[in-house]
Amino acid sequence: MLSEAEVRALLVETEAVLEGHFLLTSGLHSPLYVEKFNVLQHPEYTEKLCRELAERFKNKRVQTVMGPMTGGILLAHEVGKALGTRAIFTEREKGKMTLRRGFRIEPGERVLIVEDIVTTGGSVKEVVDVVKAAGGDIVGVGLLVDRSGGKAEFGVPQKDIQALLHLTVPTYEPAACPLCAAGTVLTERGSHHLK
Repeated sequence: MLSEAEVRALLVETEAVLEGHFLLTSGLHSPLYVEKFNVLQHPEYTEKLCRELAERFKNKRVQTVMGPMTGGILLAHEVGKALGTRAIFTEREKGKMTLRRGFRIEPGERVLIVEDIVTTGGSVKEVVDVVKAAGGDIVGVGLLVDRSGGKAEFGVPQKDIQALLHLTVPTYEPAACPLCAAGTVLTERGSHHLK
């Protein structure tokens, strides 16, 4: 079993956990940023992390692993492969999370939801709602990184949630940011600003 220290070391080594001064999508500033694709670009590391998630749910009789597009697709595939199950994903259609491409969940189907990075838990909660609306049985939620400080709520019992790494990431309003006050250069990360 991988320890949190080992997971963090792997994420730091691949520059998936970055330190500096970052502008977040929310408009807040932070000294820490998690760039999931820096680790997910390496299949051997993705497989290793997903095997660890699969191990934590191996006794849950999972039938299907599901994640939200985009990073959740890779995780669902690798965790599903490790568990010997089907792997599917949700995506947005007209702003609403849904199953497309002929994917479906049968009533009573045992579903494990996986996600890469959770900050507020919004995407995972939307996937939970999709599974519940189809009558599926959510057996757990597996996360690479929970950076919510344990505050994210999914409507799933806490005992059924497993994160490989827990981070409490400080955030600051721009006017009160100590990194700005110190003159540290601000970096914008993520895909939200790409045209």
